[in-house]
Amino acid sequence: MTDLTLSNQALATRPAPPNEATAFRLPTQWIGVAPFFIFALMFLILPTIYLVVGAFQRSDGSFTLDNILQLLSDPSISSSYWASIKISFWSAIIGAFAGLAIAIAIVRGGLPNWTRSATLTFSGVASNFAGLPLAFAFLATLGRVGIVTTLLRDVLNINIYAMGFNFLTTSGLIAVYLFFQIPLMVVIIVPAIDGLKKEWGEAAATLGATQWQYWRMVVIPVIWPSFLGTVILLFANAFGAIATAYAFAGPALNIVPIKLYSQINGDVLHNPQLGYAIAFGMIVITGLANVFYIWFRTRSERWLK
Repeated sequence: MTDLTLSNQALATRPAPPNEATAFRLPTQWIGVAPFFIFALMFLILPTIYLVVGAFQRSDGSFTLDNILQLLSDPSISSSYWASIKISFWSAIIGAFAGLAIAIAIVRGGLPNWTRSATLTFSGVASNFAGLPLAFAFLATLGRVGIVTTLLRDVLNINIYAMGFNFLTTSGLIAVYLFFQIPLMVVIIVPAIDGLKKEWGEAAATLGATQWQYWRMVVIPVIWPSFLGTVILLFANAFGAIATAYAFAGPALNIVPIKLYSQINGDVLHNPQLGYAIAFGMIVITGLANVFYIWFRTRSERWLK
């Protein structure tokens, strides 16, 4: 009994182990994401702040609203915004519907499994294939001396350029943008179509619904937020594209990214402060597009959980 009492007293007087919650520990859990935050700060947040501040300054650093007002008063700048909006809108709409049709075909169309894997692999590559490589590919294919242009002219006696085709027009640039817009739509919308549960179709068939009623009352309402969100994302993707358009037409094509490039780095239209204002307008438009995309994406994920 005495031994037990002594042992209990020894245990009572022994110092308690340090509390793990209060012990000092290096925040090693942040090491993995630190490069991301550093990269975002250096190449996204700080440049954006620099552009926004520069949009409201004169060359001497004083505050002004003239740069912002010039976006509306200058016909060349306002027309460049409308041209970019038109190209982005139609490339997003056409790319969204074409990509949706391809996605439905490879997911629910009863095609062999290899068509899905091959299509998704190509779409993943083509959605990032833009800029100078894409411009060269189109010029080598559909340029005035391109392979397809030459074959159509020599074999079928069809001259597409005599019929009015031209890369330097709005329709020509939309056709080029569709090369990466359609694959991007496929990559994004396939998970939404995969989220359609088989039980929903079986329940609709049990209740006597036709295939059209099932698609109209179940499928379309479920994937509609994902579709709208992806359309907005495609719009923002085309609105900020510059390398492909500049490789085709250079400063001759009046769209916002080329106008911005001419204002900041051009030899003739060198006005950095106005360029910052043009960039600010692009940030506002693409920022609103991304806000709506996140909102629609949240609604679609709520349905597909």
